[in-house]
Amino acid sequence: MYNTKAYSAASATSPLSYSAIARRNPTEHDVQIEILFCGICHSDIHFVRNEWSSTMPTTYPIVPGHEIVGRVTQVGSAVTKYQPGDLAGVGCLVDSDGTCPNCQASLEQFCPNLTLTFNSPDKHLGGVTYGGYSDSIVVDERFVVRVPANLDLSGVAPLLCAGITTYSPLRHWGISQGKKVGIVGLGGLGHMGVKFARAFGAHVVVFTTSPNKKEDALRLGADEVVLSRNADEMQKHAGSFDFILDTVSATHDINAYLNLLTRDGNITLVGAPEKPFDISAFSLIMGRRSLSGSNIGGIAETQEMLDFCGQHNITADVEVIPIQKVNEAYERLLNSDVKYRFCIDMVSLKSE
Repeated sequence: MYNTKAYSAASATSPLSYSAIARRNPTEHDVQIEILFCGICHSDIHFVRNEWSSTMPTTYPIVPGHEIVGRVTQVGSAVTKYQPGDLAGVGCLVDSDGTCPNCQASLEQFCPNLTLTFNSPDKHLGGVTYGGYSDSIVVDERFVVRVPANLDLSGVAPLLCAGITTYSPLRHWGISQGKKVGIVGLGGLGHMGVKFARAFGAHVVVFTTSPNKKEDALRLGADEVVLSRNADEMQKHAGSFDFILDTVSATHDINAYLNLLTRDGNITLVGAPEKPFDISAFSLIMGRRSLSGSNIGGIAETQEMLDFCGQHNITADVEVIPIQKVNEAYERLLNSDVKYRFCIDMVSLKSE
């Protein structure tokens, strides 16, 4: 066991501040990674402030962060895929049972016994797992992914959550050349959805409530931008979409988007509004349409996504900050004051 620097919160009302945490020494199957960048995900805030207490209560102190990019510093004796010096990433998961049907299908994100990168029981040291707002991390090699060397590392970090969250459903529903795809919302998730759908060859339409986002949506790769509050603009697209990716977590009318689907079209939710949707059965029945959800992706698919990003030069649009500004970044994120993800340059932690 060794100590490493980190930023943690002591309670739901405490700011994140400097602390020292324990990490296990690498076992034979482990990879030790020096963390270079860590993205800030909205779920970090939910956990830090214990806003999901009914389903996933927070254990304090908490060290958040599950969009981790770094360099391998040490590997266990049985590790075969990595060696010191390699660029590597860690996403939302650091372990699963490996035996359930989901794990056997390379869908570890649905394992009933998964271990999250932070705030999950730590079978090695006791207590809970600690995330990427730290100098280093030790992870089983099965949950480490290789990072393409040609990409900007600060823009790679959010791919480990925002990237795979949007890539996975687009791949699952077979998005390709000639498909018409809608992206609802242009935030941390939505901007990645636009980039991936464009790279897959689809005709991409962004739906937004903000007229001032039109120019940026086009810059990111959208072919069209629709103001979703304009009924006439929405009606022009009725019955024409093969697939719509809904990234919005605020309450909104899902029926307005269901009616835009063609026969057998699908809407997949990756945003999670607090209030249940009021869904018209006829919106589904009349076109054999479907509504589904998606949650990140398995490790193999995450690696596939990173390789795809390397081939197509895709990264997240990020604002890089020192860790000393993380509390300010949380407040700005809550006010949607970022394009489109914050990423912490972890070299800043060395000065603590």
